[in-house]
Amino acid sequence: MFLNASPRRPLAALRRAFTLLEILVVLAIIGLLVGLAVKNVDSIFGDSQASIASIFVNDTLKTSLVTYRIDMGDYPSTAEGLEALVTAPAGKADRWKRPYVEAKGGKLPTDPWGEPYGYRYPGTRNKTGYDLFSKGPDKVEGTEDDIGNW
Repeated sequence: MFLNASPRRPLAALRRAFTLLEILVVLAIIGLLVGLAVKNVDSIFGDSQASIASIFVNDTLKTSLVTYRIDMGDYPSTAEGLEALVTAPAGKADRWKRPYVEAKGGKLPTDPWGEPYGYRYPGTRNKTGYDLFSKGPDKVEGTEDDIGNW
């Protein structure tokens, strides 16, 4: 009996792989799903922007302002603004110990909509403290979507 040097595979073994057409259909479906996800990314992450602004106003900058108050004796005035957390205000350099906020390129962080955070001391909404706020998605101060520490 002679042995065949190249045994033939059964027909079922040849049909186990995906065809090129099946692979292309799967890739097209994945492409459509990715396209829908990219198109709706703003609505998916839109609410998180408000959360980010709220955390920054109520926690991150609060810590910096309290540390500034401990070192300087009071919060920065409205005229000095949040810039006092980055550079020493005029006439106060002897008590000012450090930058109280990490400012990239010497600029204060902006809110998720690219606007500067608002600051007033003494506050108009917080009579015994300061007002710290983001104008929100409409970028207009005094509207319902403002995010503040009140």
